[in-house]
Amino acid sequence: MPNLFIIFALFIGLFCNRTLGITYGIIFGILLDFFIGKKIGITGIMLGIVGFIGALFDKNFSKESRFTITVMILITTFIYELVLFIISCFIYKYSFDFLKFLKIATIECIYNGLITIILYPLLQKFGYKIEEEYKGKTMLTRYF
Repeated sequence: MPNLFIIFALFIGLFCNRTLGITYGIIFGILLDFFIGKKIGITGIMLGIVGFIGALFDKNFSKESRFTITVMILITTFIYELVLFIISCFIYKYSFDFLKFLKIATIECIYNGLITIILYPLLQKFGYKIEEEYKGKTMLTRYF
């Protein structure tokens, strides 16, 4: 099942800034925990980290390529699932079944990657509008 919250938190981190990516990730993660989670806070922390990772990716990678954005989504989805699995093993005393984790993480990565590929033009267009609003014009005026 795809996790659209990972895509949303990464998207906000990429196109807005680190603070908004972390804030939106935490807020939506806490709401997600409140409605379907067992303990409130774990998903919020993880989606906040995804927003932070999005801000790091913004400084190091281009947002122009569909492939780059898809790889970013795949990496953050896998990190999200891995840390959530490790925390669940320790807090909830789940059995450490690594093959089951790989199956779930692979399916979620594939779903998130496909959704990103399909929605990429819409995400990019909307993202640049938001980026212009929050970051302003980045033109260096001293050369003109």
